[in-house]
Amino acid sequence: MISWFSRKKYPKYWLEYSNHFKNYKKTDLQYTRFVVFDTETTGLDIQNDRILSIGAIAVTGNTMDVADSFDIYLKQDKFNSDTVEIHGLLKDGNLKQFKEEDAIIRFLDYIKNAVLIAHHADFDISIINNALKRMQLPKLKNKFLDTGVLIKKTKFHNSSKKQYSLDSLCEIFNIEMHDRHTAAGDAYITGIVFFKILSAIKKDRENLTLDHLLFNSNRRGLL
Repeated sequence: MISWFSRKKYPKYWLEYSNHFKNYKKTDLQYTRFVVFDTETTGLDIQNDRILSIGAIAVTGNTMDVADSFDIYLKQDKFNSDTVEIHGLLKDGNLKQFKEEDAIIRFLDYIKNAVLIAHHADFDISIINNALKRMQLPKLKNKFLDTGVLIKKTKFHNSSKKQYSLDSLCEIFNIEMHDRHTAAGDAYITGIVFFKILSAIKKDRENLTLDHLLFNSNRRGLL
């Protein structure tokens, strides 16, 4: 008898990543592992541009754990000299560089089932998902938060303002911008912004939950 359906066999590293979401139980916000991350890329075209570096740092409770961080640089098979002055990454620099597939595998192993946080997260999530697509893998399974959306849940939100840059949020919360436009530096800054936003939301809402943070009334469709 011929089976018309065959289950695709995924590599071991993807199965290990996926297993972190099995029997996943919601935990108190205080004990949820968040991973704040940022990507530096050759440009803003999620289909054709490529990742140059990924920086991330874990957040649990009220602490950013520097010991639980991630910083990786990718080989620049696709080079755009126009963006070098922004991120400072040369094609043949002295930094150790990894192939895209190896970098993504390491990133999956690092994030596990954490809730991801980024500024303008749609872009970072999408560019990671397109790297996964080139590896013939599904999209990320992690829930994610966008600091550009979360700010709209606070009293600091200007109703006439549709979008916030990371620089503008740093100005609102008086945050110094060290290592701006490096993936690791922007992840750290975004982590501080997240703390400030979370503190502001907690002042106006008792018993804050992850579901409340995840809810976005303006969201349309899926990545």
